[in-house]
Amino acid sequence: MGTATAGDPKAIVRDAVNDVMALATLPEVTSQVIATVEDPRSSAGQLHRIIAHDPSLSARILKVVNSAFYGVSGQVGSVERAVVLLGLNAVKNVAVSASLGQMFRGVKLGEGFTARDLWAHCIAVGVTARELALKVKRANADEIFLAGLIHDVGILVEMQTWPEKLQTICSTAKKTNANFCEVERQVLGVDHQALGKGLAERWKFTKACQEVAGFHHDPGALEDDDRTMVTLVYVADTLCCQSDRGFNLTARNQTIEPEMLSSLGVDEATLEEVRNSMSENIADAMSVFS
Repeated sequence: MGTATAGDPKAIVRDAVNDVMALATLPEVTSQVIATVEDPRSSAGQLHRIIAHDPSLSARILKVVNSAFYGVSGQVGSVERAVVLLGLNAVKNVAVSASLGQMFRGVKLGEGFTARDLWAHCIAVGVTARELALKVKRANADEIFLAGLIHDVGILVEMQTWPEKLQTICSTAKKTNANFCEVERQVLGVDHQALGKGLAERWKFTKACQEVAGFHHDPGALEDDDRTMVTLVYVADTLCCQSDRGFNLTARNQTIEPEMLSSLGVDEATLEEVRNSMSENIADAMSVFS
């Protein structure tokens, strides 16, 4: 395993991601699904042929299409039809969530939190970001869900590479109420945003998802054109941490500025609607993605 030392942050990220790639690579079928969905020439039929070779993924897709989360009317028994009804991006989300869910296991993050709490938080943020996107009628709600789902993937790198240092970070942030990213940088030389962006790049997620992983606590660092999805996830992350949805140390002290909501087309009434529907929406998602 790599060791955190004072030095070049880019080198720390590179070495840590290399360590993780040896232990936590995405399954081949998930990589194929991502590549197929990102190819504008691909079709639902091509995606179905890939999924058909994986009975576990096929079963999960049927579970999702028949769940309250996507709200498809009628019982769907065919994976091929499920792919058409869900759409390629939603199927990609199912494949990614199935793979990532296996990685967030069995590790204590610090006093009162486990890796499963972090995964529950990631699902909650994905769901809440998607709900915000639907409220303001954004066409890419499924991509926003995925961005929320993977936003804290940098903590996965820390879990695999520096588990004891991560426990120190979590304990320090919890006891002192300090900014989580600042504590990370003090202990590791980098924060989970930099590590998450590095891993998202290696896993070939979209540029938008890479930026969410890399800037979800600091959307203002990006140009205006690249900021919308990151800001949506920032708002969702803040709501979920302040509502104690799973692991809550990273964004519990964040504030949602009126300018952020204005840039998204979200007013206070809409924000309150999303906040009030969080429990039900997250429960629906947890039943299929946890």
